[in-house]
Amino acid sequence: MNPRELLATAQIPGGDEMRLYRRGDDHMILLERTELMSTRMSGSEEALATLTAQRLGSKPKQRWLIGGYGMGFTLRAALKDLPADAEVTVAELVPEIMDWARGPMEQLNAAGLADKRTRIHMGDVAEPIREGGWDAILLDVDNGPDALVRAANQWLYEPGGLAITKKALRPGGLLAIWSAGSDARFSKTLLQAGFRVEEQEVRGRSNGKGPHHFIWFASLR
Repeated sequence: MNPRELLATAQIPGGDEMRLYRRGDDHMILLERTELMSTRMSGSEEALATLTAQRLGSKPKQRWLIGGYGMGFTLRAALKDLPADAEVTVAELVPEIMDWARGPMEQLNAAGLADKRTRIHMGDVAEPIREGGWDAILLDVDNGPDALVRAANQWLYEPGGLAITKKALRPGGLLAIWSAGSDARFSKTLLQAGFRVEEQEVRGRSNGKGPHHFIWFASLR
């Protein structure tokens, strides 16, 4: 097996250090010893977008907010499914993530970043959420409500934050949240916040294999 090569590091504001590695043709981002994302594991991130698009249908001039760029899999899948009149804003807190997207992983990400429908917001996802007017808000900023990458994101999963997110959605809008694991308590929190809730299990790899991940789809009642 090829040795793993450290390419770069980045500090999460208010969090720990991320490290970008390459092994052969694969890239991976680690936090401590935990692999946050990998080019070998794109399936559930793609599903976050494709399953959202299926639920929203052909509504014109959709405005999507994606919280967390990662390796660009969710953005790429969203652009594949959305029509030409859509707009997709990606909120990314860590500047180095975008540097890596345009540098070591340029071939993977170049088309999505160059797409005229794409907007990049450098900063906390809270800022565009509070602006409102979204048909879809897709959150992949942590490993889930109980596995925070950044402690300051906790508000997103609490009643107060969910109330703000609910207000930010247009009629018929959808909140979709990615998680590495299921969480019955969070499903209950979403229900108590006034959402109609669906939880779907997805696989980590695009070939339908790999670890089991979960997505909450929370729609307005």
